[in-house]
Amino acid sequence: MLKYLPLVALLLATACTMEKEKEKEPLYTSPAFTVYADGVVQGDNVASVLSPTHLRSNYRSPASATFSRLVQFKISINEKDNELPPGQNHWVLIGDEHESAIIPFGSAPAPVPDNPLTYLPVNYPYTFRVDMSAVLDQFARQGYFEAFDGSKVAQADFKGFYVAGGSLPLSWDFVGLDEKGLKLQPTADPNIYTLSVILNPFKETDTQDREWQLTTDLTSRPQYHSDQPLVDALFNLSLEEATKNIEPDSTFRTGAKWAGVWTRDISYSIILAFAYHEPEVAKISLRKKVKRGRIIQDTGSGGAWPVSSDRTTWVLAAWEIYQVTGDEAWLEEIYPIIKNTLDDDYLTLYDPQTGMFCGESSFLDWREQTYPKWMSNMDIYVSQNLGTNVVHYRAEQIMADLAKIRGEPWEVYAQRAAQIKKGINAHLWLPDRGYYAQYVYGRPELVTSPRFEALGEALAVLYGVADPERAAAIVSRSPVTDYGVTCIYPQIPGIPPYHNNGIWPFVQSYWNLAAAKAGNEAVLNQGLASIYRAGALFLTNYENFVAQTSDFLGTEINSDRMLWSMAGNLAMVHRVFMGMSFTPAGLSFQPAVPQVYGGSRSLTNFKYRRALLDITVNGFGNRVQSMTMDGQPLAGNLVPHDLVGKHEIRIELANNPFPGKGINRVPNHFSLPAPQVNTNGNRLEWQLVGGGTAKYYLVYRNGVLVEKTTATQYEVPPANYANYQVSAVDDPGYESFTSEPIIFANTVLQFELENYAPLAKLAYTNFSGKGFVEVSTTGNRAIEMKITVPKAGNYRLDLRYSNGSGPWNTDNKCAIRSLSVNGAYQGVLVLPQRGQDEWSDWGFSNSRQVALMAGENTVKISLEDWNNNMNVDVNTAMLDYLRVTAVDN
Repeated sequence: MLKYLPLVALLLATACTMEKEKEKEPLYTSPAFTVYADGVVQGDNVASVLSPTHLRSNYRSPASATFSRLVQFKISINEKDNELPPGQNHWVLIGDEHESAIIPFGSAPAPVPDNPLTYLPVNYPYTFRVDMSAVLDQFARQGYFEAFDGSKVAQADFKGFYVAGGSLPLSWDFVGLDEKGLKLQPTADPNIYTLSVILNPFKETDTQDREWQLTTDLTSRPQYHSDQPLVDALFNLSLEEATKNIEPDSTFRTGAKWAGVWTRDISYSIILAFAYHEPEVAKISLRKKVKRGRIIQDTGSGGAWPVSSDRTTWVLAAWEIYQVTGDEAWLEEIYPIIKNTLDDDYLTLYDPQTGMFCGESSFLDWREQTYPKWMSNMDIYVSQNLGTNVVHYRAEQIMADLAKIRGEPWEVYAQRAAQIKKGINAHLWLPDRGYYAQYVYGRPELVTSPRFEALGEALAVLYGVADPERAAAIVSRSPVTDYGVTCIYPQIPGIPPYHNNGIWPFVQSYWNLAAAKAGNEAVLNQGLASIYRAGALFLTNYENFVAQTSDFLGTEINSDRMLWSMAGNLAMVHRVFMGMSFTPAGLSFQPAVPQVYGGSRSLTNFKYRRALLDITVNGFGNRVQSMTMDGQPLAGNLVPHDLVGKHEIRIELANNPFPGKGINRVPNHFSLPAPQVNTNGNRLEWQLVGGGTAKYYLVYRNGVLVEKTTATQYEVPPANYANYQVSAVDDPGYESFTSEPIIFANTVLQFELENYAPLAKLAYTNFSGKGFVEVSTTGNRAIEMKITVPKAGNYRLDLRYSNGSGPWNTDNKCAIRSLSVNGAYQGVLVLPQRGQDEWSDWGFSNSRQVALMAGENTVKISLEDWNNNMNVDVNTAMLDYLRVTAVDN
């Protein structure tokens, strides 16, 4: 027997070697990075799995080593982008000097040079010097400064001068300049202001190797084990981070840097993972986002709702908790909240012309990051976004189901859902691209923005807005870059990374779920690699990273230990590899396991209602060959909702490839900037876009394409009313944003509000007529106006107003009023915040198209129950005049 021992040893050694070689076969490889079962390699950056509870990474951010000497910036008044037109920036090319020349505010910058071949040293002190006499002289002469775009900054509203830019510590986040310490300071010369900063800030600890080791007892949590140690370790890392994000009040904090509960963050996180991982914490967190029996829209653009309108993500999360838990008391609690919210939203957001709802892109809530610079918060309210509308569609579906369960009328909600779905497919589908457009937008006529929006596309697949054919096209034809699916595509030029030029792991997670549902193995495998690369190299669940560089440094804001990022990581195990899906009837399984992730995986100690499950999935593919519970076949691959006790689930996959229709790998790409269009009599004129690289231009009239041209002008034919926009198309065929709308109108009437309500006795300026009227929750709650028009026809009505209740980018005091004409409700007029205490900054509300009779008509502007904003107590605006524009030709 002894003579065979050398042979046995050789066979064992060969088997071990083969097993190790198998472990070194990559799960995913590309020119950008490679993911192995036990680690990640990206150039010199390596992450290694030492055990399921121990990871090591030597990741080095390239940001400090490649910090450009070319620094672009703008000067800002009151933290607004009001010095130079979009696309024009001041610049300095820093050599050995530590201060700039004196730069006059508003001066035309020279063409930006190429980036130099050398980089700026770390921790480099530098002083910006600017001459503000152009502003100060106008303040002294006329009491306000008029910017390049015609907007006015009243001297009484002045808060300070700032420097914005794209080189750290500068930031293009204009509304955050003060808190970032970027305020210019006066000098002995009253016209000269300076700002001293440390460019290319750097910490020595950023160059050190880092490790993650589990320090939290997770034995009471689900345990995951597979043939991919990397997945096991990142599952444990995410579980630990989730436990650390539970606050003393049993709510989830949003991230390591951000305390508190945010409606969309917690909702998307609950849907992904926390309805089943922490259902009670999830419930408590959602309760924090209810006021007046309605869902709270978090502080946001122009004062939150209805500019931002995706609070209905809460509905999807609350329903998911019910599907997981079967808690009837929870169902009774959420029903009136959902009903009240949806009914208010319908009266405020619904557009009968398109069948869709108005409001900002869901989660993409940083204005210029996903919208053209010319769009105000009012314009964002008017826009109709893919992701937000899919959320509203699903919320209406859920409300119909809730009403059915309670035996109450449900048809109206099902009808609303059908209208939204029809509107999305009619107005947003791009047949030439094979995916949906991100939104329609305009002022007031709407055009389509053909950009891709990852989250909205994924939600459309997951919630059935896209039929199976369109779903397959979306997943296979949508653009996917080296490091994952970008929030939007193509990127917007001149806008720093965040949503723009950014990849967000939670969005990638929803995209992966869509790929799994559509049966596209290549897209799913690339998406899994995107999540595991970032988690392993960064050793935490960051919120985002730069699409162009793959680095977590370089986006406008970032945080580690982000709730929705860790939820996405966990969901890859539960919802993809294990294939879990929760319904009122039970827990179903439909795993989607790419072949490279084949083998065996187990999830033990999983609590489902009154049952405790140990689940094993063997093999690869997306077809279940057999499924048993406690050794007996399980009908319909469904664990019944009333199961009790401990059970063993075993799933054998069919080992089938699921290739789908391929993957559309693309380089990261930036569109051209929007044309800057001016009028010269009845002619539209613009400069060559992109230094003449535009292939052609598209001219829109009233939202309809009327001209494709290589010229830089367009003759406007005579018309009583016309609204024009121009976009530029680049060589690959991607369209820029359109230019700001230019309206030609022959009949524009103006009705001063002070002729219909008491004149406000407030010392604000820049108004029209004799003054203005203050409306609030207690004053002028209803204003009735008798107006006369020369002939019957269609007219657009809007209000010139001011709202200084809060900054233009956040808070919750957007003013809202209902418009009725001749006794018929026409919709709301939305009056977003325009700047904290900037009551002399005037703009226009959204408009409503109405039919007026020749002669006298009655217009009523009132505060109704559904006009309560998120603040409730402060719903204030100054009204200057009602503008009435004839739109018939």
